[in-house]
Amino acid sequence: MSADLQRWRLILGPAADRSCGGLSEENAGRDAALDWLYGRDDDLGKRDVRRGGARGASSDRSGGDEASIVTTVDWLDSIHRLFPKETIERLERDAIERYQINDVLTDPDVLARIEPNPALLKAVLQTKHLMNPAVLNAARRIVEEVVRQLVEKLSIQVRTVFSGSRNRRPSYHRRARDFDLKRTLKANLKHYRPDDRQVAIERPHFHSRTSKRLEQWQLVLLVDQSGSMTSSVIHSAVTAACLYALPGLKTHLVAFDTSVVDMTSEVDDPVELLMKVQLGGGTDIAMAVDYAAGLIENPRRSIVALITDFYEGGSEARLVHTTKQLCEQGTQFLGLAALDEDANPSYDRNLAKRMADVGAHIGAMTPSHLVEFVAERLGT
Repeated sequence: MSADLQRWRLILGPAADRSCGGLSEENAGRDAALDWLYGRDDDLGKRDVRRGGARGASSDRSGGDEASIVTTVDWLDSIHRLFPKETIERLERDAIERYQINDVLTDPDVLARIEPNPALLKAVLQTKHLMNPAVLNAARRIVEEVVRQLVEKLSIQVRTVFSGSRNRRPSYHRRARDFDLKRTLKANLKHYRPDDRQVAIERPHFHSRTSKRLEQWQLVLLVDQSGSMTSSVIHSAVTAACLYALPGLKTHLVAFDTSVVDMTSEVDDPVELLMKVQLGGGTDIAMAVDYAAGLIENPRRSIVALITDFYEGGSEARLVHTTKQLCEQGTQFLGLAALDEDANPSYDRNLAKRMADVGAHIGAMTPSHLVEFVAERLGT
């Protein structure tokens, strides 16, 4: 069977055996791993899709209710052996989010084998209150690794944004990162060598680099820790950690549900901070915004970033009133329905509009966009 037919057979399942032919030993292992996970989908029967029959899978499986002959540890070992990294991450994410395979989060042996990824981190944070100490210790490895990756990525963006911007003025300091290719080519075109089809660079040109003048600003990150905001909680902790040490910026991180917890003292350790966050519960946004208002030292050099789905369990009128006061006194007020890599918001648009009407900037941002917003304000 050709490689293309093998791939189509894996996509279509055992029902395509007659059309595509049999599978190689390696692809049969892939098919069994896929069937172990996706064969439990109740929708297959409704669509008259026949699964099962793959090597290593239960031949009479119908929705995955019966005990599997393959344990989760066996399955993890097989997918790490048979699939590329991107596919492994997708399979593990589906196991956690789509099929709620609980031993992924309750078995230390499974946690020791699984590849750390953002979906797994979310699941750990949502269920850590149910874990015994041994499992929680194993889960901490997941938190540390994913947070390390996120901090590493965002730190590069923070350094880029705050290291100074190039302008059009020439510089006599010759640094490779400031090389002005366009101006150099224009100035040296008279030295073009037709035979060699090359421009002889007799005098290179460089940009100057102007550092932003950082005066003292305050940034208050208010983070809704309800269950639907898990991704934003993660990225808020990482963003706060990356901004915390910047000169000219005083960063606060405040988590809230029906109470307010100021976590600024732990913002330099996002792993420990996330392990202490308690997800779920009600939401009193107005109370959190009132708390932020009490932190403001210089209204015209302050940013309040409220990260929430805007589903208010407290007083909407009080929330809108405090938001209006903050905006009128010159504070930059951001209402973010999402702060993560996807920035796909789901929120109460009516309340968000009321807040926008009194001066708040409403939207969704990735962490890098929030960093750029803060940098622009600090440079003014």
